[in-house]
Amino acid sequence: MRLICYPTSGDAPKLVPAPVEREWMERTNSGFAYRCLPLNIANAHGWLILNEAPFTASWNGDPGLDGVTVNAASPEGVVLGSSHFGSGVLTFNVNGLFRTDPGYDLLVTGPFNQPKDAIQPLTGVVETDWSPFTFTMNWKFTRKFTPVAFERDEPFCMIFPIQRGIIEQIEPEIRPLAEEPDVYEAYTAWADSRKAFNEDLKVAGSEAQAAKWQKDYFSGSGSFGATPPDHRTRLRLKPFRSR
Repeated sequence: MRLICYPTSGDAPKLVPAPVEREWMERTNSGFAYRCLPLNIANAHGWLILNEAPFTASWNGDPGLDGVTVNAASPEGVVLGSSHFGSGVLTFNVNGLFRTDPGYDLLVTGPFNQPKDAIQPLTGVVETDWSPFTFTMNWKFTRKFTPVAFERDEPFCMIFPIQRGIIEQIEPEIRPLAEEPDVYEAYTAWADSRKAFNEDLKVAGSEAQAAKWQKDYFSGSGSFGATPPDHRTRLRLKPFRSR
């Protein structure tokens, strides 16, 4: 499957595979946040677009275009942020036209699991298999009179393809757990194990304290059979290459 970026103005956007690492996760005690495999997979589940020139932006609470101000922090580079929509929205220009294979859209959002104070990334789904249009990445201020800085090479956008229409084909159901004996047995075994492990964590010198955390999900054990062959503990995305 292809994901193509056609630069539309000057140099191509700075695009890199999203890393697993997050600064706030690094600061957790012994890096315990990295024990959550779903977090790790989400962190790296796409490509990041990096900011080219540092700037600060703030919102005074006014819904008009003048309510958001953007100030360059360096004379070098082109500031990508601007006030374009009003309503306390900071808009980033993305100088690239993206194309996906037929039937695939592009999910456009902020970097997963990377919170930023006083501002929130907005999320869009763009039909990039046919449209000759670029898109913008938008962030909504959540607090007035609070300057927000975007540093050079800081990610401001995360992208990855999704299959169009698959969400509408899903038929969601709610069923009693007891209807599925295998599922019920596997769940109760895990729940009992989890409860015992958490209790053991409180005991000094216990096996749980030595192990620090349960690794069933990481190893793919505890399922209804053998470990799934496509179980992943890390993503390895290919970088964009120039042609």
